[in-house]
Amino acid sequence: MSGIRGARNCPGLGEVSGLRSPLGTGFRKPLTEDRFRQLFGDAEEEQELPAEPCLPRLLRLWRPRARACSGSGAWRLLLARLPPLSWLPRYRWRAWLPGDAVAGMTVGIVHVPQGMAFALLSSVPPVFGLYTSFFPVLIYTLLGTGRHLSTGTFAVLSLMTGSAIQRLVPEPPGGNLSGIERERLDAQRVGAAAALAFWSGALMLGMFVLQLGVLSTFLSEPVVKALTSGAALHVLVSQLPSLLGLPLPRQIGCFTLFKTLAVVLTALPRSSPAELTISALSLALLVPVKELNARFRDRLPTPIPGEVVMVLLASVLCFTSSLDTRYNVQIVGMLPGGFPQPLLPNLTELPGILADSLPVALVTFAVSASLASIYADKYSYTIDSNQELLAHGVSNLISSLFSCFPNSATLATTSLLVDAGGNTQLAGVFSCVTVLSVLLWLGPFFYYLPKAVLACINISSMRQMFFQMRELPQLWRISRMDFAVWMVTWLAVVTLSVDLGLAVGVVFSMMTVVCRTQRVQCLALGLAEGTELYRPLRESHKFLQVPGLCILSYPTPLYFGTRGQFRRILERHLGLGERHGKVKEIAEPVRVVVLDCSGVTFADAAGAREVVQLASRCRDAGIHLLLAQCNASVMRTLTWAGLLDIVTPEQLFVSVQDAAAHALERLELTGPKPCTVWV
Repeated sequence: MSGIRGARNCPGLGEVSGLRSPLGTGFRKPLTEDRFRQLFGDAEEEQELPAEPCLPRLLRLWRPRARACSGSGAWRLLLARLPPLSWLPRYRWRAWLPGDAVAGMTVGIVHVPQGMAFALLSSVPPVFGLYTSFFPVLIYTLLGTGRHLSTGTFAVLSLMTGSAIQRLVPEPPGGNLSGIERERLDAQRVGAAAALAFWSGALMLGMFVLQLGVLSTFLSEPVVKALTSGAALHVLVSQLPSLLGLPLPRQIGCFTLFKTLAVVLTALPRSSPAELTISALSLALLVPVKELNARFRDRLPTPIPGEVVMVLLASVLCFTSSLDTRYNVQIVGMLPGGFPQPLLPNLTELPGILADSLPVALVTFAVSASLASIYADKYSYTIDSNQELLAHGVSNLISSLFSCFPNSATLATTSLLVDAGGNTQLAGVFSCVTVLSVLLWLGPFFYYLPKAVLACINISSMRQMFFQMRELPQLWRISRMDFAVWMVTWLAVVTLSVDLGLAVGVVFSMMTVVCRTQRVQCLALGLAEGTELYRPLRESHKFLQVPGLCILSYPTPLYFGTRGQFRRILERHLGLGERHGKVKEIAEPVRVVVLDCSGVTFADAAGAREVVQLASRCRDAGIHLLLAQCNASVMRTLTWAGLLDIVTPEQLFVSVQDAAAHALERLELTGPKPCTVWV
């Protein structure tokens, strides 16, 4: 309405205005959209052509792309798809090579125990974790755009893979398998894990073909952090049987965490004292070393390789004390040397595998794109989200031929790579050389490594994910809605499962966006005295309101979900459609309304029709409607909906100031002299 409480009114009609103009300003006449295009539009703008048939139009659109595939266009495409062709010629060999070499070998050393540990988490033999720490790293070095990204085995993906494998290839009841039966079961599980990697890679390649890298924006930072933090708790609980030496089958399905805790507590009296002691000593070494690396990362030339030290000490202790035979401690055993033969994964279980491949692909892309973006912003370079889809898709697809399970960027080794001085993707080559030396020559040294130590490595590597919860107080202060998204996602992941929790988090996050558009308020604007600026009247009682003029700003998209709210707000402000015989007392009825559309980023057909209906109702009520600052897309939609059948082009202005100046002229506030705009 025209008379809003707390706002001062400008002088009425026929009175002398005491408004002070801003110092050093000039004046111009108000600009409509048509006049603005005449002054600043393209003079050689083509006339509208008649409708072109569909097939010739498609051929005309594809012709420039076909020309781009020859000559320089083909070279640009090759540079985009093979990033080393761009960064390798500009590589600073003296400045960057030492850092890449040290960082790559450091990460490679950590990849060895961590890869074997995450392989057990994926329900496959440890050696396949080494394969997954070699092939994906090498492929990402050739195709990835993240200079500081370290790929390989990742705890969250390993947990999701292990849950899927346990469901697809369950262990027979009883669990007492002979050596041949155990080998056959392991082979089936390796094939299922490779098939999962194959189809997740194929899905990411399909997303790359469709250029769906923008999907990473739908996985917000609270969703990703809550997902990884909740998955870390799953990893901790799933490793309890190995820590205690309890040969328990892995629980699957919803409420896995609680079912595992119940089974462990029931079987606690049967725990192995030897493996419990090994686990306690391992955690007593690993956790302080992790803390020292975090606290003194700036002072240490390279992080202390606590995992490697623990692996060596435990292997020597187990060998010299014969813990495997005297106390039945579970050990890694023989690691086959060399590489497996390339083999196409078994794709017979396609429907079940596809259902698990989709969340694996989404988590892979979400975590990798988020990590790459964080370090790209920190070190001032850009990444290509679609190229990241290609890199991780090809990485999973090709590595699956060598019996690798799903892989992605990893939080721990990426942070380690940066702390150790890595500069480019070349560090991945040195990491691969380190893992390769283990596969070819050093495998027998890990024969006596207790599996309990690998479980401790899994748990200690979750430190960074657990500490993400320390950000919750700050998130509460910044945005209560993001805090709610974090908590809902975390609770869903912990209570249900990782993949279902991801789905719940994404859906809830999208719902909050929709709810925010529903709760946006339409703001009545007033003039800041002495300026040409219009600001919300509720911000200060010093803003001036012109009798008979209502300036409204609607700062949200206008679509089918907000059209009802838009109608109710405008009815309340303009006095349209008031019911029950109650009409508010107002100082002066609204004669001119200016609708600021700068916040309307898009409008669909339903929203556009609502604006057209508003224009028609304003015309019938004797209210002059002016639209200001519509972007080209919104204006095109409104035009197609028939707005220009109701209003004239002289009612469409380039800014609120221009529309308000025209409105003041219409209200005769400035007398007989022409109206001008401060500039």
